[in-house]
Amino acid sequence: MKVLIVDDDALIRDGLKVLLELEDDIEVMGTAQNGQEAFDQCRNGRPDLVLMDIRMPIMDGVLGTKLIKDHWPDIKVVILTTFKDDEYIKEAVRSGAEGYILKNQTADSIIESLRTVGKGNSVFQKEVAGALSAMIGEDKKKSPGHTELTAKELAILQLVGEGMSNKEIAEKLYLSEGTTRNYVTGLLDKLQLRDRTQLAIYYLKHY
Repeated sequence: MKVLIVDDDALIRDGLKVLLELEDDIEVMGTAQNGQEAFDQCRNGRPDLVLMDIRMPIMDGVLGTKLIKDHWPDIKVVILTTFKDDEYIKEAVRSGAEGYILKNQTADSIIESLRTVGKGNSVFQKEVAGALSAMIGEDKKKSPGHTELTAKELAILQLVGEGMSNKEIAEKLYLSEGTTRNYVTGLLDKLQLRDRTQLAIYYLKHY
């Protein structure tokens, strides 16, 4: 997995680069100091994942994320920041970020989050669940209500919330991957949610 590190703090950029390059399955393809530099680097060479800070000069991480996702939707973006500001969180996710994690995490936790997003899942810390739940309410134009789920639906929702892929859920629950996909689609329809990211947020909020 090719990763681009974006942070205006040189010490953090270099520290993350050293940390990630110790992993056999991760290649740091470059670093950038702001969202504009990140966008330019994505144009010159496609990373699989961008690890993006929020508050940066010239162009912040929210706009940087939006530009990258608008041009290359397949590039994953994970926000790594010290800030738990609700508006930053909501805007980053609305801009397309697949993850939002805080810098107070252990190195192992950060690396595992990147791998989880690299597999096509979402990662959001419980500390930011409140802001994301509010976002869902705003997007639906009403407060999310309680919807009764079957035991199987609840089990699948929990595993989505824990960051598992359809394949991993299928193996754990002894289902086919197609059946699992159908359950996930059914949950999205039943809960009136847009995507797996919102399913994960819904699980964090309600369970």
